Amino acid sequence: MYESFYGLKAKPFQLNPDPEFFFGSRGHRRAMAYLEYGLHQNEGFIVITGEIGAGKTTIVRNLLSKLDSEQVVAAQLVSTQLDSDNILRLVAAAFGIPSKSLDKADLLLALEAFLVTTTAAGKRALLVVDEAQNLSQGAVEELRMLSNFQLEDHALLQSFLIGQPEFREMLQGPDLQQLRQRVIASYHLGPLDGEETRGYIEHRLRHVGWDHNPQIADGVFHRVYASTGGIPRRINTLCDRILLSAFLSEKRAIAEEDVEGVLAELREEQAPAADAPVWSTRSVARPSAAKPGAGVVPISGARQSGGIDVPEGIAAQLADMAQQFDAARYEARLANVERTLGAALRLIEQLVAESPSRKKAGDA
Repeated sequence: MYESFYGLKAKPFQLNPDPEFFFGSRGHRRAMAYLEYGLHQNEGFIVITGEIGAGKTTIVRNLLSKLDSEQVVAAQLVSTQLDSDNILRLVAAAFGIPSKSLDKADLLLALEAFLVTTTAAGKRALLVVDEAQNLSQGAVEELRMLSNFQLEDHALLQSFLIGQPEFREMLQGPDLQQLRQRVIASYHLGPLDGEETRGYIEHRLRHVGWDHNPQIADGVFHRVYASTGGIPRRINTLCDRILLSAFLSEKRAIAEEDVEGVLAELREEQAPAADAPVWSTRSVARPSAAKPGAGVVPISGARQSGGIDVPEGIAAQLADMAQQFDAARYEARLANVERTLGAALRLIEQLVAESPSRKKAGDA
């Protein structure tokens, strides 16, 4: 919606990983270096971990987009609670090997034959396993067994294991000691810092043609970093909403208070969800206590004229709820809904106005 309003070629903050938007922060460049080192070594395992939304998949797709298909045969596998019985079939399917009617022994033979043929053709086989934390220990062990395939002194398969921090903990288990010995490099991808967060936001905007429309105040970048912790996916979610809100208000400049309004909306929308991102409330002042006579009825444990007896504990809870009620926030929310409806009505009026001319052109 806001792309044409701000003269952008595409959405700058989409959630789907896209190598076209790869941003080389210090951490992301280092992770890429480990993957490229692994490709050069052509053996063993490379392990990359990071928090949800840290940019692991984007790094992998950026690497895969640079590979020469004449030299590397790459297969990507996104694991979802895979056990040892299924992992081999999915690996075979990722490399295009028919496996439906094969038992495990024949499946291993088919995989080995494919890898030998690939190597004999002067190519290398690369397996990328994303969401590796979902693998069972048995599935990880099967991957280790695949790394045993060799042609003379050359390994036939190299694997990149990409997962969340708990995968590192899994690798420390006593049953995976042999796999740990085959890990030639491991790196944990952390969040962006404040300076990198600003660079990341501006990088994505410039990639779609941003020319300082809208203008963005310095405080906006600081607030986005404080609210997202420097996690790229959270940055994308927040910045997309900020641009949408600014568009609905027809603003050409975004200030820190605009970020606060969007954060209030996100906290309200996501509060019921236990697994929703926690948007920071730092720098947001707590509403002051409402004064008697300002729309809040004072409650106490004593009987009042014409009232009822209220236990002291319940009275305290009700008083606290009254203090936390933020009428201004709900008024701002309603105002935003009104702006949204206004923008939608204007678009409908524009379509209705253009409809007769389109019909005449069609008749002609």
